[in-house]
Amino acid sequence: MIEYVKKLLFLHSKKTISLIELEELLRNDVDSYEKFVQFIQQLENEQVLHMVKSKGRTSRTPSLALQYRINKGVLASSHHTELQRYRLILHPSMNIDEYYRHDASIFQQDLPYILKLDKYLKHYGFPVESVPAPERSFALVGDEKWIVEKGGKELLERLQLFEKLQIVPVSEPLMFAINPKQLSSETQLHLIVENKTTYQGLLLALEDMEFATLIYGGGKAVIKSIDQFSLQYSVQATHHFFYFGDLDLEGITIWHSLTKRQLTQLAMPFYHACLQKQPAGGKEYQRENKLALEQFLTSFSPSDQDIISTLLSNGQYYPQEILKTTELQRIGREADWKALISKI
Repeated sequence: MIEYVKKLLFLHSKKTISLIELEELLRNDVDSYEKFVQFIQQLENEQVLHMVKSKGRTSRTPSLALQYRINKGVLASSHHTELQRYRLILHPSMNIDEYYRHDASIFQQDLPYILKLDKYLKHYGFPVESVPAPERSFALVGDEKWIVEKGGKELLERLQLFEKLQIVPVSEPLMFAINPKQLSSETQLHLIVENKTTYQGLLLALEDMEFATLIYGGGKAVIKSIDQFSLQYSVQATHHFFYFGDLDLEGITIWHSLTKRQLTQLAMPFYHACLQKQPAGGKEYQRENKLALEQFLTSFSPSDQDIISTLLSNGQYYPQEILKTTELQRIGREADWKALISKI
């Protein structure tokens, strides 16, 4: 019980705790004042609790402080000791080193699932066949939504287990057209566009371009569906991805989220063409993702960075549709896309 209380103290939101709060904490575990005193004195002796002298002590005998300061440094040491203990008993493939860098509450939150994973691995070992995430999720922890919707993927990545468990991501199928002229190329380029109009316009000239596929992003949908690419397009080659979306805050955020899952560079010839046009207005409501915008702007010259920052702050933007079909196709045909790969 003492270890459980230490965990609660470590998770306590404040650096101090009153005697009344301690009594409430232990209300269901001690049935007399004498036992309560013994418990608090043990925490004092272990340097977990230190009296706040300015608050005074109770008049009862034995006397206790009215308020204590929680020594979270000592409790952190206890957390590390607990991690070391679990390291010895968990399946050897479960790497818990990441938890040394986090608050103890993260480990306590994950522990019920860690124990279920440990039981599964010790009984079945690692699977040899890939299955969809919900199926694997149910087998591991008895909850088909755990991996995709309840933080299971992040936990498995912390333990360095996700790749080993042969999990097929579940998302909408990736929608794309194939350029047959590029299928045998050792280096293949793939263009992702955000909107249907741009996709349809470029599709008509795809065979005249260097791209092996033209991918319809469908706004935010591509952030998850890009995981399906290797399953749907099992062509052995070195693959490089380009992205062209609306030049607005939402489009920038989509690209930023996408490139964290699949390295994707901006299709700069299209963006440069947009900057030659008159921007549209009406996007004052969009929220800025500061990091996304900063990373997006690094692909542009300082002067273009200023232009983009100013127009976005004024609620202006460039929709993809600002480029007409003939212009889209010309840029797609004439740009030396393979020469741009080195700029990733």
